This record gives sequence, structure tokens and C-alpha cells, in this order.
Amino acid sequence: MFNMLKTAVLMAAITALFMVVGRLLGGQQGMTLALLFALAMNFFSYWFSDKLVLKMVNAQEVDAQSAPRFYAMVAELAQRANLPMPRVYLIDEAAPNAFATGRSPQHAAVAATTGLMRLLSERELRGVMAHELAHVKHRDILISTISATMAGAISALANFAMLFGGRDSEGRPVNPIASIAVMILAPLAASLIQMAISRAREFEADRGGAEIAGDPAALASALEKIHHHARGIPMAAVEAHPETAQMMIMNPLSGGGLRGLFSTHPSTEERVARLRALARGA
Repeated sequence: MFNMLKTAVLMAAITALFMVVGRLLGGQQGMTLALLFALAMNFFSYWFSDKLVLKMVNAQEVDAQSAPRFYAMVAELAQRANLPMPRVYLIDEAAPNAFATGRSPQHAAVAATTGLMRLLSERELRGVMAHELAHVKHRDILISTISATMAGAISALANFAMLFGGRDSEGRPVNPIASIAVMILAPLAASLIQMAISRAREFEADRGGAEIAGDPAALASALEKIHHHARGIPMAAVEAHPETAQMMIMNPLSGGGLRGLFSTHPSTEERVARLRALARGA
């Protein structure tokens, strides 16, 4: 119930942001058009955002015949978590990463990169997929998927504002400084919304994944490996669609300085420390 409330708050916040941008670019008429666009985006995001995100990262669905060991691992973990069997995808990327998507446990999908499969041991991979299934169980995959598609839409709207400017309710050009401000602040606002949503849920998914797999140390080891290797290997699909970065188990775009400040994920060191503490208490 709480995550459904968070989803509603997110959609309302994004709608308000769209209306502000529309007001700045086109006055009252622009705000009305932005509201209609936001409502349409909310509807689309709820029903189809998972398919869009999977397409963005070039994920290919696999089954018990095409990826028997991986598929069986996800099936076993889903059973342990008392979840319906999700759709299973692979992404042909060297960068090690994974994510979950879907609007509910009954319509969920989990995906991993081929780089992750090569990097991790079976025990570590099991920990990662348990983490993703914890996202499904906690019902926060809808929030992350919607925020990814909405952030992309806001960035596109801001770019449109920069390229074509806007007009007020009387048809006069708006202040160009306002257009520049929209271009900068709208994507920043979307990023802050994503960050606020994502950081807390990663800790919860780590804890939940450790419980599902029954092996906190395996997930801790996996996170350390991913953190060490992902920094030197760009993930092309996410570079092309940076709004999807917050869905990954490790943000492939995170870094130092301001980029690290606005990262959608907590620090790997803190995540590992919490998992090590869980392992010691087990």
C-alpha cells in the first residue's frame, strides 16, 4: 500500500513539473497541453513502461531451453520468495549489471547482462537475482520503471524548450533565460525525484535479497565485484538512455564529485557493510 502511495505521489509530482514547464513555455495554453501530455504519459507509463525500458536496453527474453541454468536459478528464487515466475531477459553487454521491471509481481521481468554472468560465481549471481526479486516482492519496480520513462520524457521536453523556445498566452516569445532555466532545472528536478526514490529502496532490496537467497555474504561479494569492474566498462544501452541507470543494481553512470552527489544509488561501501553485518548476525 505504501509503495502504491509513493507511485501516486511520483506521478503527481511529475505531472506538476510538466505543468510548470508548459506554463513557462506557452502560458495557460501551454500548461493545459502539458497537463494533457502528462496524463497520457502517466497512463502509458503504468501499462507499457516495462516493455519500453526492456526495449531501451536491448533485452532479449530467454526461457528454460535457451538459458537453462539461469532460468532455473530465477525460478528457484522466485519460489523461495513466494512470487509468480517473472519473465527472464538477457542483455548482451560487457558491463556487469541487472535490474527488475514491471507494474506488479504478476507482470514482472528480471534482466541481467552477459557481462554479469561471466563475472560472478553462481552463488554471487544468485544473490544478485534475489536482490532483483526483492524489488519485485516489495512492489517498487513500478515506481522505478515509471520514474525512468518520465525522466526521459522530461529531458526530451526540456530539449524541445531549448530548441524551439516558447510563447506566452498572448503569443509573444518568452524570455530566453526562462527557456534555458527549464532546460537545466527540469531534468535536475526529475533526477532529484529519482534519487529520493531509489536510494532507500536499494538498501531494502539488499536486505530482502539476502533473506530470499539466505546468503548475505554472496550479495556483498557480488556488489564489490560489480563496483570494481563496472567503473571501467561503459554500458552502451544506459549511456544512450541515462534515465534507466537508477533501475540497475549498480548505477553505471555514478562517479565522483557532483555526479556522485546526485547518484540514485547509495555507496557500495555502505551497502556491503550492511550486508556483512547481516551475515555476521545470521
